[in-house]
Amino acid sequence: MQSYTIGQAARLLGVSPDTARRWADAGRVTTHRDDSGRRVIDGRDLAAFSVDLAKAGTDEEETTPRTSVRNAFPGIVTAIKLGDVAAQVEIQAGPHRLVSLLTREAVEDLGLEVGMEATARVKSTNVHIDRV
Repeated sequence: MQSYTIGQAARLLGVSPDTARRWADAGRVTTHRDDSGRRVIDGRDLAAFSVDLAKAGTDEEETTPRTSVRNAFPGIVTAIKLGDVAAQVEIQAGPHRLVSLLTREAVEDLGLEVGMEATARVKSTNVHIDRV
């Protein structure tokens, strides 16, 4: 499973590293030490936290305005629903929840998993997923 440093988690959540560090220190998100001694967050824990954070909202001081450069929304995969042929992938990109309907084969080819970093690209009414 992929793990994220505090800085990486902050970028995915759309907050400053100091804010992410405060949340970790307060126990809002669980961290552990990697082999290098860095504090990291398990991808599944970060995915669940990002969904909870988006539902609850955050203080205005703690959020960084997010913009879409060429309609790209970097975030974290929070849910995958696989059918026989089709799939649904949800990405939490800061305060934005994006849902993409694509083939099961595409999800498998990309190797997508909950907790993985990914970028949703929006064109008109279509959402495309890029694995990072």
